[in-house]
Amino acid sequence: MSQGSRPDRVADQIRSELAALLAREVHDPGIGFVTLTRVQVSPDLQQARVFYTALGPTGEEAKTRRNSERALERAAPFLRRRIGSRLRLRRVPELKFLYDESIAGQDRIDQLLSEIHAAPRPPDDGARGPSEAPGSPPRRGGPPEGSPAEAGPPSESERGWGPA
Repeated sequence: MSQGSRPDRVADQIRSELAALLAREVHDPGIGFVTLTRVQVSPDLQQARVFYTALGPTGEEAKTRRNSERALERAAPFLRRRIGSRLRLRRVPELKFLYDESIAGQDRIDQLLSEIHAAPRPPDDGARGPSEAPGSPPRRGGPPEGSPAEAGPPSESERGWGPA
């Protein structure tokens, strides 16, 4: 059994227990709509970092985040005791709640990709050959379609290497 598997298993158990506790037993309206994204437990099982996101009204994300953070910190001792009674651990990890910034970063990347796809494309210059369908990328390199050079490689005399 590897060293990292036990902290991972404990983290999964803590995450599922916390989710159930927040849904059923914590009645603090300040928590709001919280989603636990992941839990990281230290190798010695003494500390657990609980990452979360909070859903709130548009334009009030910062306020919702602060309210959720305060409410989770207030509920941490209760949650820790309840986890201790449900999980068989010698010592229950100290819970530290952290807002998950990776979700906001992912949303920003999605927004930028949407802007790129919605940006107007440069006008088509009509330089496509007859066999190229509209919307296909223009040909790169090589002679234009239908030119004599497309028929094959030049002979030695065409290259200037042989007798003229």
